Amino acid sequence: MIAPPAPTVLIVEDEAFVRMIGADALEEAGYCVIEAGSADEALTLLEHERDVQVLFTDIRMPGSMDGLQLAGVVHRRWPLIRILLTSGDTHPSSDAIPDDGRFLAKPYRFESLSRELDTLLSQH
Repeated sequence: MIAPPAPTVLIVEDEAFVRMIGADALEEAGYCVIEAGSADEALTLLEHERDVQVLFTDIRMPGSMDGLQLAGVVHRRWPLIRILLTSGDTHPSSDAIPDDGRFLAKPYRFESLSRELDTLLSQH
């Protein structure tokens, strides 16, 4: 019996160390991980990656848009991608997060991240 492919998570975080730790933890948990350092880089990756199931993005990022704006663009262009936002100092209301997305406050424990991802993926 062939196991289904692991879900793919696009992690968008401008702080390289935080992004690397998150990506490593997700890979150890069995997820496929794609990394981006900005919203613009994430959109470029999404143009070519067809298998992303979850966008996990920091809200506060430099560049042309923040993570909340990125979530809105992703929801409009790729409505099947689930959305998980994170921040240490910004707490959006659930109405501000597109597509019944979720929010996870920083600093977060990996168990909390994994639980949020499982919840989002079970909504499909």
